[in-house]
Amino acid sequence: MALFLWEGLFCLLPSLLLLVLLVAVRRPAVYAWMGQSAGAVGWTLWRCLCLILHLPLHTTTQPGTSIRGSDGTQFMSKRSALAQYLQRHCGALTRPTLAPWPRGDPHFQTILGLLWGPYAHRVQFTRDHLLLKDGGIVALDWAVGTGSSDPNLRRRCEGSSPPVLFLIPQLWGGLSSHLSSLCHTATSQGFYVVVFHHRGTAGCPLTTTRLTEFGDSADFEQAVAYVHSRHPSSVLLAVSEGSGSGTLVSYLGEKGSSSRLTAAAAISPVLLGQAWYETALPSLYHWGLLYHRKQQLRRYASSFRKVLDVDHVLRSSSIKELEERLFCSDLSETLWGLSPSVAWELKDRAHPTSDWDSYWERNEPLRDADEVAVPVLCIYSRDDPLLPPVCSPPLSLFQCNPYFMLLSTDTGGHCGFSLQTSNNQSEDVKWSHLAVLEYFRVAVDFLKGGEKDVGFWIGPSGEQRNRTNTMASVRRRRAAATRRAQIQTNNQSLNEADEFTWKRSYTR
Repeated sequence: MALFLWEGLFCLLPSLLLLVLLVAVRRPAVYAWMGQSAGAVGWTLWRCLCLILHLPLHTTTQPGTSIRGSDGTQFMSKRSALAQYLQRHCGALTRPTLAPWPRGDPHFQTILGLLWGPYAHRVQFTRDHLLLKDGGIVALDWAVGTGSSDPNLRRRCEGSSPPVLFLIPQLWGGLSSHLSSLCHTATSQGFYVVVFHHRGTAGCPLTTTRLTEFGDSADFEQAVAYVHSRHPSSVLLAVSEGSGSGTLVSYLGEKGSSSRLTAAAAISPVLLGQAWYETALPSLYHWGLLYHRKQQLRRYASSFRKVLDVDHVLRSSSIKELEERLFCSDLSETLWGLSPSVAWELKDRAHPTSDWDSYWERNEPLRDADEVAVPVLCIYSRDDPLLPPVCSPPLSLFQCNPYFMLLSTDTGGHCGFSLQTSNNQSEDVKWSHLAVLEYFRVAVDFLKGGEKDVGFWIGPSGEQRNRTNTMASVRRRRAAATRRAQIQTNNQSLNEADEFTWKRSYTR
């Protein structure tokens, strides 16, 4: 009998242990202890995985550490009326509650943000193929059918024309989870959203033997002109993601005051292109990016063999080597398969550069930074694994130039910035999206109130643009090295106490 009781008790032991565990978990102290223990074990395993994959560790993202409010957020800008107006009326810029570990880990956010995410099925697109002057094609994807929009935002625009928001993906193309989420959020708030795809990316056919160089804004300029012709009374805005900022910042610098954009923003921007290519990235990201770029080239290998040694390029062991072999050639007189008329219109871009330094003299994003005439907000995380400290945005640019504003955080990864969600909130909310869209609303309201003429609100007229372009062709840009030196000089000579009044003028 005793043996039977002991056998029954032994069989019921797992159930009794589970019952005791359930009762203990209901006590707050035990529940908190178990949560901390599970977090510590998970952090240890994740740390071992990062060491195996040679990923840098960031102690600010371990369990129990989260950035709240202004403790981890810093807004930097030259003193101006717009900067002060943004700080007073744009609460999303100063009060983020970013997600803690594990969802707030920089590598987790970066990898998740670069992959196809949960917002992909919610956004539907209709595609326009835009024929460029050199015979190439870029794709413009218009977001359609994504729920209700905000009527208040539409009424802010003259003539009830919703603002048009350009989204510029990474240079290697594709609609990432991060950009898809931004597209969904912007569309629900009443924006017309159009995604600009570089030639040969995201299924866009490649009809010429020319790929887009880093910092080449010629294609984007034609896309902006096309969209402006379709929506002449709408405000044009633009947001870039990661390496796509090279295209956006180059366009703003080359066009100057004749830019058709009213405001712009760059999330995790790559502003120092040459330093970014020459700096070693973590192996996981480096080989992933290199593989993706090689796959793009293999798709059009047969077409490029006429003007390029494709096999030599595909043997590249780094993204710097691949970029140099793809766009730099000793045969400076070789044309990229262009007719003489098109080559004359493209000027120096009709020829491949002869060396690496010459390539960056014409493609460095900040080569014309002192010509930018619209406000640009840059959002940057100090734990970004794809932007090492040497590639981080130069602080002197934001201290001297009133058109550039920097919003930096301690955590966020590369195009991540996930917010800490409540228990009843299932969606992954991105703080960078809320901040950018609120920044656009506040900046547009400020600029509209500060300038009474309609030309400033919707952009200058065609006659004004022709005069501006004529004058711009006379005063050619100086070399990139000279401009970088000028930024350093201005950092010492400008008086920070003088407030920039933010009067945008057009060359007459």
